[in-house]
Amino acid sequence: MSHFNANDPQNKSWIDIPSDSDFSIQNIPFGVIKKPDGQVVVASRIGDKVIDIASLFDLGYLSSLPFSKEDFHATSLNRMMKKGKAACSTLRNRIAELFNEKNNELKNNSGDQEKILLNSSACENLMPVEIGDYTDFYSSIEHATNVGTMFRDPNNALLPNWKYIPVGYHGRASSIILSGEPIHRPKGQQKPKDDEPPVFGPCKLLDFELEMAFITYDGKPLGESISTSEAEDYIFGMVLFNDWSARDIQKWEYVPLGPFLAKNFASSISAWIVTLDALEPFRVAGPEQDPKVFPYLEYSGNKNIDIHLEVYIQPEGSDESLVCSSNYKYMYWNQNQQLAHHTINGCNINAGDMYASGTISGKEKSSYGSMLELSWKGTQAVKLNDGSERKFIQDGDTVIMKGFSKKDGVRVGFGEVSSKVLPAK
Repeated sequence: MSHFNANDPQNKSWIDIPSDSDFSIQNIPFGVIKKPDGQVVVASRIGDKVIDIASLFDLGYLSSLPFSKEDFHATSLNRMMKKGKAACSTLRNRIAELFNEKNNELKNNSGDQEKILLNSSACENLMPVEIGDYTDFYSSIEHATNVGTMFRDPNNALLPNWKYIPVGYHGRASSIILSGEPIHRPKGQQKPKDDEPPVFGPCKLLDFELEMAFITYDGKPLGESISTSEAEDYIFGMVLFNDWSARDIQKWEYVPLGPFLAKNFASSISAWIVTLDALEPFRVAGPEQDPKVFPYLEYSGNKNIDIHLEVYIQPEGSDESLVCSSNYKYMYWNQNQQLAHHTINGCNINAGDMYASGTISGKEKSSYGSMLELSWKGTQAVKLNDGSERKFIQDGDTVIMKGFSKKDGVRVGFGEVSSKVLPAK
């Protein structure tokens, strides 16, 4: 077994990696690609190259690892993830070892390199996992406070349960789509005026939500719980997550059972899953939690992660404009607490399940993670570089989210999640 440490900031690759690349040798994310010949395989990414892991396996470079051919000649990462945390961590370390400048196994074999290394521009990214279940949390205190202030009472912006439980709801897995896929503006009922009956039509207040999501390995059997100290053994990695929201549909429908049609028409994710292992060096302390949490939500160590996040709006035929800069480290409830809470009642989790963070907003207006907040419920227009203004997202707009961590000269990033909005059908 390899004891190579993929996270070592001293690691350098024999592959030329642009200095601003999200896909450094310290990253080694996982995804699924369609190769130029049409074959679909499990892959990784380094710089501008895609690593065909199926070919790595077929050529004998992964022979000491507990995987089979079928795990990598696959249309999703689920089979590979079923082997669990220890196996997947060893796989990532082994790939980083093979591409390290001090390792000659693959470096001196140009014939194998031609089979294993592909230009990323020549490959098509596919949905990396089969998502069985999807949960959306509501874990940014700044976001929850902003929304509570706008719609309820500024003095009681947070509902009484918010600081006691990581609030969440079950969303729809079938409409989670990959970056690059356009969406159609949703239709539904809205109630623009309180003293008049509802109306039906295309959503007028279409919004993005800047979120991150984590993906799990298989959990414990139904009836058992995962503790905060065990949570990381069950988390595979993370993606950027744009949880599209129809604010006008949401306002009319959400009482008493919460989000429904306003959310389930589409959520977009980035293509490469960055492992929790790769994000380990970027851990930071989270905000102080007061009141004191219940014992099952207590944790030790730094569990928040410093991931710089950006949102851009690109009108049709125009350049993109930065509208938000936020950070995943602002989360009030961390992943370990979210997973512990999710399973405290005995709920079982499966490989490929996805758990979104909820909108990630910071204290500054420039860090608000939705148009609802940036335009303060449509009362203040957001100016774009081309001179146009936005209160919500218009047809023809492309929303792009980017995210990366940086420390000790090492950059580990997610690429981007990008989706264009088409008119309602």
